[in-house]
Amino acid sequence: MKPNDTIRVFVGCDPNNCDLEQMMVLDYSIHKHTSVPVEIVWMQLSRDPKSYWYSNPGTGEGWDTTKWSTPFSGFRWAIPEYCGYSGRAIYMDADVVVLDDLANLWRHPINGKSVVAAKTNADMTRLCTCVWDCNKAKDVVPPIQQLRKDPDSHKHMMKLLKKNRKLIEPYLNTYNCVDGEGLPIEDIKILHYSDMGTQFSHKYAIDRVKAEGFEHWFDGNIMPHPRQDLSEVFDEYYNEALAAGYQLDNYRVEPFGRFPKKSQQGYVGNKVTRPPASKSLFAKLFNR
Repeated sequence: MKPNDTIRVFVGCDPNNCDLEQMMVLDYSIHKHTSVPVEIVWMQLSRDPKSYWYSNPGTGEGWDTTKWSTPFSGFRWAIPEYCGYSGRAIYMDADVVVLDDLANLWRHPINGKSVVAAKTNADMTRLCTCVWDCNKAKDVVPPIQQLRKDPDSHKHMMKLLKKNRKLIEPYLNTYNCVDGEGLPIEDIKILHYSDMGTQFSHKYAIDRVKAEGFEHWFDGNIMPHPRQDLSEVFDEYYNEALAAGYQLDNYRVEPFGRFPKKSQQGYVGNKVTRPPASKSLFAKLFNR
């Protein structure tokens, strides 16, 4: 890699303009902190047969999203082929705020048999922010035609990487800091406000989407995020972006319309935002 190589960032986001606030804040945060050029590819379901992200639920053509939790869950696996199996690429969910120079993550080593740099430890493997070595991934990730037609491809690929940890180059956990994880803001490099029920953007997006005649993709219960300071960071970047000339309409697309996916009703979040309640002494004594 050359020092001033353009960083390629692929972002999974909603195809019905539900994520405009997230997209704007992410875009602004990347350019606020990053010292080299950045190219962003917004990965959204499309009705256009020429699009890499084409899906036609009526005919079964293109991507089959029926078992995805989000409208972009499986797209991350298509990135190496999209890039011609050449160079590097960063994948991110849209619900992210970058708080560090993205060049540092871009240049992270991917050694040995590893094909991707990501957050992985004994408890979890997360590819919601990761760096692909697109050439090395060719030997691990199935071709896009196979990925598209299998609604379980995302689940299968996650199982494969969790089982074969040598394929993942671990990076600092703070490059994918899930809902704060108890860290002060100054120690967080990339904030992933992951709990779909507590996302900072809901207070802007839910009413806007409803007024535009659409249903937001999240159909579970919405509740406050436990970290008010992180919520304030999102608000700060949101307002800074608007003041800098960023506009929600810059990210707007022709709405895709309804698409099949898993429901979030009954969604329970994560242990950071919703830690399990500690048992009472009585319950512990009687193992209840």
